[in-house]
Amino acid sequence: MTAHKPAHADPRVPARETCVVRYLIDHWAEERATQVFAIFDGGRQWTFRELRDRTIAVAAGLARAGVKRGDHVLAWQPNTPEMLLTFFAINYLGAVYVPINTAYRGRVLEHVVENSDARVAVVHADLVPRLASLNLARLEKLVVVGGDVAESQLPVTPFGTLSGTAADLPELSRPIEPWDTQSIIYTSGTTGPSKGVLSSYLHMYTNPGPEAWWFVTAEDRFLVNMPMFHIGGLGLSFAMLVRGGSIVMPERFSTDEFWPVVRDTRTTTVFLLGVMATFLLKIPPGPADRDHFVRKVFIVPLSDGATEFHERFGVDVYTIFNMTEISSPIVSIPNPAVRGTCGKVRPGVDVRLVDENDCEVGVGVTGEMIIRTDRPWAMNHGYYKNPEATARAWRNGWFHTGDAFRKDADGNFFFVDRIKDAIRRRGENISSFEVEAEIIAFPAVREAAAIAVPSEVGEDEVLAVVAPTAGQAIDPAALIEFLRDRMAYFMIPRYIRVLPELPKTPSSKVMKAELRAQGITPDTWDREQAGIRISRDRIGS
Repeated sequence: MTAHKPAHADPRVPARETCVVRYLIDHWAEERATQVFAIFDGGRQWTFRELRDRTIAVAAGLARAGVKRGDHVLAWQPNTPEMLLTFFAINYLGAVYVPINTAYRGRVLEHVVENSDARVAVVHADLVPRLASLNLARLEKLVVVGGDVAESQLPVTPFGTLSGTAADLPELSRPIEPWDTQSIIYTSGTTGPSKGVLSSYLHMYTNPGPEAWWFVTAEDRFLVNMPMFHIGGLGLSFAMLVRGGSIVMPERFSTDEFWPVVRDTRTTTVFLLGVMATFLLKIPPGPADRDHFVRKVFIVPLSDGATEFHERFGVDVYTIFNMTEISSPIVSIPNPAVRGTCGKVRPGVDVRLVDENDCEVGVGVTGEMIIRTDRPWAMNHGYYKNPEATARAWRNGWFHTGDAFRKDADGNFFFVDRIKDAIRRRGENISSFEVEAEIIAFPAVREAAAIAVPSEVGEDEVLAVVAPTAGQAIDPAALIEFLRDRMAYFMIPRYIRVLPELPKTPSSKVMKAELRAQGITPDTWDREQAGIRISRDRIGS
């Protein structure tokens, strides 16, 4: 790869051709024109040359739709070829990719639309009706994927009509640089609405880059089974574009179809949430357990079944600690023997565990993990339009994760708990603030607290502790029905506990620690035991 000579003299910052989407696509289209980059459901494939041609066509169409360099463009779709093209085309123009969780609706969705300052959104047709009653702020136009739209309060351009050649693209006033903003990914807050994480190209490059994921190479084919509105799916796609490798992108994860898909596509590398690995281990053993090409599997968090997974399926297991704002600071060796570890600090990162005053704690003592990197722009550069949250997170020159860890004498890190009041369920971060806001909208509820309680399959379940409005009674089933159309499926509480009043501190703050300690009490209602199950539809609702 022929790289430009940068004006700076910092060897830690790679050339733009190494980490900027537009130049990576152009390079591989020439260098590996006929090599397959992406495989989709049904066996559909794109080579690197096809990827460039398709990306340019969509980019030219978006430019005609009014997208300019630096614009924030919403992408609200499931994992499909169109979603991948949306990502690449937005960045090819030098615009900023702003994905939205396909489960969002109501006020949570409205906040993201407003906060993003986007004028154009590329939206799946099945999701458009959710915009009908919302304040769409600056949004002016929809590009619609996956079908026709009967009604829309905004002008609609069908995605299939986006076309053009390189000659139709607007000229860049200057090159796209590694420190330019590549994406804004919304991550659930704890004391307020979701925050938009600002990521540069260099942040996205470093996150799954060669220094962090040293064992992933150009010869690998990565299964992108995480959504493209999360750092998971976006990071995996970026990782293989950087390396000139390839990806497989099914629309959704399926336990039953997992091994046939990875076998048929000759997938070599996979990222699994801990619960996904548990589901795969529950499939009865058989002669096909090692009849595949997978050699490397990330399991996050590292489950107790990791050793069994390694031995049964003949794969090397790795784990990491990561979040949208950072860049894989903790990475394990293959098949770590230390139970529950997240790994050790990778090169290029400083990690400390500190108390509430940012003073470092000792070995074996729990503290908040704070991080900095030696490479500029290798982590987030703030929260969009939220200077207060940015200042809190970056105080004293370190990024504060809000997560509690401990470290042993050998340098292994272990996740303990969340200092921030967030909940993680089925791989999704849930803002307790947002859950509580929707519950309180139910007329019979006076106050509410959403907390995490253990799940039978790992991670968390959501318990809502509620107190009734004077003179009213709370029917848990009616509350759940009320919430169905107001929040994402994964946010809807499984457990409801009704108290006359929530416990509070002298300053009138709800004592969530006390509620967590009490957990699931005998008087707690379980919607699953009541026969009420909430599941996602084809694209996340």
